[in-house]
Amino acid sequence: MEKLEAKDQERRESELAELHSLEQKFLSAQQWKTDYRAYGKWEHYLSCDGSPDPAVLQEINTFMSLWRDDQNEDVQLVMEKGEQVLNLIEKLQLLLLDTPPSEITEKETVQYQESILELQNLLHQKYNGATEHLLKTANMYEDSETGNMQAVIKDKNVTFCIWANLKKKVRLKNHVFCDAQHGFDLPKSLAMSSVAVRILHTHYDHVSPLWLQCQSVPRLEVLDSKELTQHSKDNIEEPEEEEKKAGEEPSMPTEEEMCSDGRKTAVSFKENSNSIADINETEEEIEKKSEILDLPSQVQHPLTQEGMDEKEEAITDENIVDLQQFVPVGGVYHIDALQLPPQVKQIKDWSMVEVLDVGLQAYPYPPEEAEDATHPPIQITLRLSDNVMYFEDPVIARWDPAGQQWRTDGISNITYERQAKSITFEMRAFYTIALLQDAHLNMPYQAWELRPTGMDEALLIVTTVFATIQIQIKGNQCMLSSVVVEEKDVLSYVTGKWLSPVDLRAVLKKAGVNIFPGAYSHKYVSVNKKAPLAEVRAYQQMALVASAFAFAWSKWNLEAGQEQVVFKVSEHLKADSVKDWSLYMFNGQKAQKLKITETSEAFSEELEEDSEFHSTLYHMLKDFASKEAIDKVETANFLFIDVVYQLLLATRVLTYS
Repeated sequence: MEKLEAKDQERRESELAELHSLEQKFLSAQQWKTDYRAYGKWEHYLSCDGSPDPAVLQEINTFMSLWRDDQNEDVQLVMEKGEQVLNLIEKLQLLLLDTPPSEITEKETVQYQESILELQNLLHQKYNGATEHLLKTANMYEDSETGNMQAVIKDKNVTFCIWANLKKKVRLKNHVFCDAQHGFDLPKSLAMSSVAVRILHTHYDHVSPLWLQCQSVPRLEVLDSKELTQHSKDNIEEPEEEEKKAGEEPSMPTEEEMCSDGRKTAVSFKENSNSIADINETEEEIEKKSEILDLPSQVQHPLTQEGMDEKEEAITDENIVDLQQFVPVGGVYHIDALQLPPQVKQIKDWSMVEVLDVGLQAYPYPPEEAEDATHPPIQITLRLSDNVMYFEDPVIARWDPAGQQWRTDGISNITYERQAKSITFEMRAFYTIALLQDAHLNMPYQAWELRPTGMDEALLIVTTVFATIQIQIKGNQCMLSSVVVEEKDVLSYVTGKWLSPVDLRAVLKKAGVNIFPGAYSHKYVSVNKKAPLAEVRAYQQMALVASAFAFAWSKWNLEAGQEQVVFKVSEHLKADSVKDWSLYMFNGQKAQKLKITETSEAFSEELEEDSEFHSTLYHMLKDFASKEAIDKVETANFLFIDVVYQLLLATRVLTYS
């Protein structure tokens, strides 16, 4: 063993230099993405299509100002414009999530956040204006059977259901919107009032705090070692290092930040995921880093610790939803009782209407003057979206605007019909409602596999308790190829579309299939904790060789301790299932092939016969690889390598399996 250690030390420098030249592909990918963003801005400028560049404050302000002044409140036109607004919000969110810290200033970050919030508010104001416009002409939508107004207007982003009580008859106090299958049953007092009921289902969530809407992939240092973050802050000597560390702040606000100023001060979203801060380190830095990992926990930044304590104290009320654990899935349902405006009267050839300049007004229920008295609840039935997976009964919560949080009180008698995909409940007043799901119910994963399927092509398979998710990778994009639940393919509307890793993450999370741990996920999942050094370097080097080698989950990863990771590896050059697996162990600085197999009785670090230690996983695999495999590794496209790395970092298969 001593001879092998000495031999490894002798060639360490040359191996790291060779790996370093391979790792230049990550820098090439970073440069390509920077150029691509610049090219996109130039293309937008040349297109002159009238749409604003959301990153340019003047353009986005002009766009919003012109729309505010536009008096056309036709609901169809608002929906069309709404799609454009949602695209602008998406572009801004992508800028916040996908731009490296070195390319975005703090001022720009705040500007983009404020633009997102203003666009969201303006869009909702416009839907309120369209509602008022519809209610002024309610008799145009009169139902022949009941004489009351009912209308369902929908597109891919919004389902707009509105009912107006024109006849005021007690027997007509309930209604089901046939096209949407949402329904309600009103208390008797409301059935006799000039009231309208609106169920506005936005398939997006513009209500939750902004940090929840724009969550980036957390850096491993933040998640697994607060000491490491602290060390990074205290040891900034070079400007280059300063740039690297810029993204290492925890990407979650304290409760105090969230509540003091509503959604405005939500958080800074500097991209933390694709930084290559760990790649070009000298041997000295690596040693320094591994020492840092052993620092006692008292070294934690006092402010960080304080923030954590506040967070723990803040959620003592069991009715407040912990948004680190539960997330809204399937959009938001704005359920409102509204004052019915004066209706048009036909007098001979004249149409007359009383014009009130008060805008859309809520109908108070329960009545403010009788708050102490008990009032019958409102019963609501919602048909859940087919585009969303609810693996367990969803949690129903109402939005509390004063506290800027989702709450579960005020809602009772919940009945969930899994087969019919509907949920019925009662509520004390009219609320904005969301259906929430445990963000971690697909974690820890039961198994995973990454295998090449062609030149610069691969397949990542993640198996969870509820589903098997297959993601194809090709060039600089990835595609959800299937989500199988109980042997049935689901979510067909999102499969087969080529997307960037950031977009794919957003699409899957929106559909309720979350396989992407967040900064605080380790608090809610029984996690197989690993040292960031071993985990990050494993993902980087797995990505570098993913064009010719297959990797998979090993049960021995759990037994190997925090400092090292264990996985199965096989050279894989043909597009068939992998048969000959070998076990490898890696701690970020030393790789070795293990003698044990997956079926061995106990874990052992004993080396495979005739094998040696190597400083890198690449050189360890090279000992047993064919020339064809190594040629494939050396000629693999840098964009393919980068996408594989991003997906491994986003799913964190070595820790969350």
